[in-house]
Amino acid sequence: MAEFKNPNQQGGGDNKSLLVMMFVLVTVFFGLQYFRAKNNPQTVSPNAAHSAPVAGAAQTSTQPAASTSTAAVATGSASGVATVHAQAEATTTVENELYRITFTNRGGQVLSWVLKKYKDSDGKPLNLVHTEAAQKFGYPLSLYTYDSTLTSALSSALYVPSASGSLAAPASLTFNYSDGATTVRKTFSFDETYVVHADVEVTRNGAPVRALINWPGGFGDQDNASAYAGAQLDIARNGKEEHLAPKKVSGGDTLNGPFDWAGTSDTYFAAIFLPDSPDTATLAMLHNQLDVAKTIRRNGLGSGAPSKGAIEVPILGAALGDTSGRTQTRVYVGPKAVDVLRGIHATGNTMSLEPLLDFGFFGIIGKYLFLALQFIHNHLVASWPGSWGWAIIILTVLINCLILPFRIKTMQSGLKMQRIQPQMDAIKERYKKYKATDPKRSEMNVEIMKLQKDNGVNMFGGCIPTLITLPLLFAFYTMLRSVVELRQAHWFWLPDLAAADPYHILPIVMVISQFLVQFYTPSPGVDPQQQKMMAFMMPAVTGYMTWNYASGLALYWTIGNLISIAQQSVMNRTSLGREMREIAAKRARRKSGTPTTISGKR
Repeated sequence: MAEFKNPNQQGGGDNKSLLVMMFVLVTVFFGLQYFRAKNNPQTVSPNAAHSAPVAGAAQTSTQPAASTSTAAVATGSASGVATVHAQAEATTTVENELYRITFTNRGGQVLSWVLKKYKDSDGKPLNLVHTEAAQKFGYPLSLYTYDSTLTSALSSALYVPSASGSLAAPASLTFNYSDGATTVRKTFSFDETYVVHADVEVTRNGAPVRALINWPGGFGDQDNASAYAGAQLDIARNGKEEHLAPKKVSGGDTLNGPFDWAGTSDTYFAAIFLPDSPDTATLAMLHNQLDVAKTIRRNGLGSGAPSKGAIEVPILGAALGDTSGRTQTRVYVGPKAVDVLRGIHATGNTMSLEPLLDFGFFGIIGKYLFLALQFIHNHLVASWPGSWGWAIIILTVLINCLILPFRIKTMQSGLKMQRIQPQMDAIKERYKKYKATDPKRSEMNVEIMKLQKDNGVNMFGGCIPTLITLPLLFAFYTMLRSVVELRQAHWFWLPDLAAADPYHILPIVMVISQFLVQFYTPSPGVDPQQQKMMAFMMPAVTGYMTWNYASGLALYWTIGNLISIAQQSVMNRTSLGREMREIAAKRARRKSGTPTTISGKR
């Protein structure tokens, strides 16, 4: 939709603004890429050093086959405290309309956390547990202590569950374990939301042990480089949130509260702790490296595609505890959906989880763009096939209608510039004998600026549409890859508006339409060589930007271009457009030396 040419640019001096706009476009785009790479690094070199494993990384955890008897064994011990443990490994499943969580009594931890409303890349219900990372670094809701031997022991012990088989929320599930010296009680409570309440207490010989409830790292939707690059640690203190990229997370470090909430997330999903006692909460930051060469998806290929070497990615986790030794906290595990996050608040204040959504550099614009897009989707097209694609199209039409007055103003400014162009050329002719470094050249600029001012010409008038559309464009780009609502949202042949067009149809159409925008937008004062360069370079740059990025961006841009072509075609047929063409034709004839023909009456 964006117009990148200024139709009122005239003469050699004003032609520079074309190159300035081009430079701004390219600089902002690649600047965003650099900013994104700097704060969310992609996969690292196979030779990169591994992070030291967190406590408990050496634990052994095996998947149970079928549920078996969990009869408790209680025997005496040297300390006089009865030991409590199960005879065999078993599972308990808890579910509501949103999730299905499978616990194992080995460690009293989670084997799978399936979100029923979301699918993975293979179209199966999404399991938020990163199985490969969990097998190496630990499973969700396991315990993290500052003694690696104790951590490993607590994660491999057979607890006695309060229930086995299946439970329907609302419900609660308790795991108990004791070896005679160390006693553990873990209680989880479930309701109809994505939030689970955890109450954990560990003692050794009657004294409390600092045991933190743990999400060791990663999410089940991470199957490509960009998904791993979106990993971050999220912290909110005193009403202000902070998002830490992997390079800023030091594994094993502990942060002291107060915490409104804290945890880890990737682009679309999050595991966030909301402590019952924010002031005494502590957070252990977990950071590991994982080789995913055999499982990562590359260039549309499935997992297991050939790799020349290791592909290491950051696996971020978080563990929350309390200085009292007993940890009580709510745990949100689910999508970073704005409507859901708004309804979950920190203990003791009104701060919600909505700040988990990070729209990047143009965040404020991206946020309201999405809210407008969501409103259109929910109230106009929710029942249509490919509804999010249609919402993007309607939003694009509305934006272009709002920008239309500025485009008309641009043409008016361009016409004024054309009318005084002969006088500007005469001024430049008088000063062309002076070198660019000669002080006399500054007098030329003063005369031109006075001429423009006397005739009501604003030299920046033609930049207004670009100044509006460029921020919208980049905000749209960052918004599309940040909202889970557009994840796997299809439209005709596009399976995912947040991913690239697999057939590159839209980028090709976008390049052609961008060329037509350049062709139909009047630019009579632009040097022909410069005009040709822009006519081909702009489509090339925009084509590159949409070739491997969100197809929703290409849809937005293409529809905007088609609307611009239609609008410009109509404006070119108005008296304003006809006068611009006539002046441009006269100027072209003068430059080529062709005499003007005067028709007389017969």
